[in-house]
Amino acid sequence: MGRTLAIGDIHGGLKALKQLLHEKVKITAEDTIIFLGDYVDGWSDSANVVSYLIALNKNFNCIFMRGNHDDLTHQYLKNGTMTDRWIIHGGQSSIDGYAKLSSEEIKQHMLFFTEMQNYYVDDQNRLFVHAGFTNLHGPENEYYDTGFYWDRTLWEMVIALDPAIKKDSDFYPKRLQIFDEIFIGHTPVTRIGKTLPVNKASIWNVDTGAAFKGCISALEVDTKEVWQSDPVHTLYPNENGRN
Repeated sequence: MGRTLAIGDIHGGLKALKQLLHEKVKITAEDTIIFLGDYVDGWSDSANVVSYLIALNKNFNCIFMRGNHDDLTHQYLKNGTMTDRWIIHGGQSSIDGYAKLSSEEIKQHMLFFTEMQNYYVDDQNRLFVHAGFTNLHGPENEYYDTGFYWDRTLWEMVIALDPAIKKDSDFYPKRLQIFDEIFIGHTPVTRIGKTLPVNKASIWNVDTGAAFKGCISALEVDTKEVWQSDPVHTLYPNENGRN
């Protein structure tokens, strides 16, 4: 039996991603690898990360969530849409990276962006999503797709949740009663002073700040074993990432 691995935010850190998957986790063809999104916007290998993931998917069982930065880069590739805020927060690395690719490579990447999933539910009632969802009846009832890769209220809610409130209480958040576990990225746990994936209530946050001074993390969702790359910035010593 293979492992089920949740991979946190990458943000262009291809060197760290390869180290994590091949040297630390040592992935096999039996593993299922669920990427939680934000593959681009940060370190200089943003476009190269996507090329790598496209190739990886040919030999491994991969499932790709859509992150907010993936959507922003996709909009840029489709429509030329760019904002100063996106450029400042890592978009320039994607602009620079895609300027080096051929039109055929960009076409393949655009297909990859289009085929990403907003969320995924496995056969053990576990949800995988980049950011979250807001509908109390579950993500399939969401009115707008953008919440899946932009919402922070799910994580903010469990950070503030009183642990004394039990799951069968009328006061327990309805969104947390739908799934047995939820795996997310999007909000670096370094913001609350942590360096490893963090569990709050039924949620596991696997974003360990790869865009800044942190690592890329892999979490085995059954055993909760964790592997991490070196801090990504140490593998790109002449860059600033999103710092």
